[in-house]
Amino acid sequence: MYQSAYAEVLDERPQTMRDSEREAFDRSIALLEAAERAGPGTREAAESLHFLIRLWSILLDDLASPGNSLAPDLRAGLISIGIWIVKEADRIRLEEADSFVPLIEISRTIRDGLKGQNS
Repeated sequence: MYQSAYAEVLDERPQTMRDSEREAFDRSIALLEAAERAGPGTREAAESLHFLIRLWSILLDDLASPGNSLAPDLRAGLISIGIWIVKEADRIRLEEADSFVPLIEISRTIRDGLKGQNS
């Protein structure tokens, strides 16, 4: 009985992880949209960039882990995207760029891809 319950938890774990990742992207998108309305240099901008960089730091660590089960090409692509996002966030923070729109659009695309994995 306990073994079957444990097996069910293990089977649900990837689903739960994807749900958590999707929720993190939802939160990040909401913060980025608020920052886009408020503009660079605002509290909203700082909060959104901090959250975005923390999110991608966690994701990049996981993607670089030898235990990550994603296909190598997909991992490499996501790592490239993550590096670009962190660099773009820094550009906004340093006021070298002023639009959050590219970050929002890419975040939505990735979030929507996570939804597709659950179907």
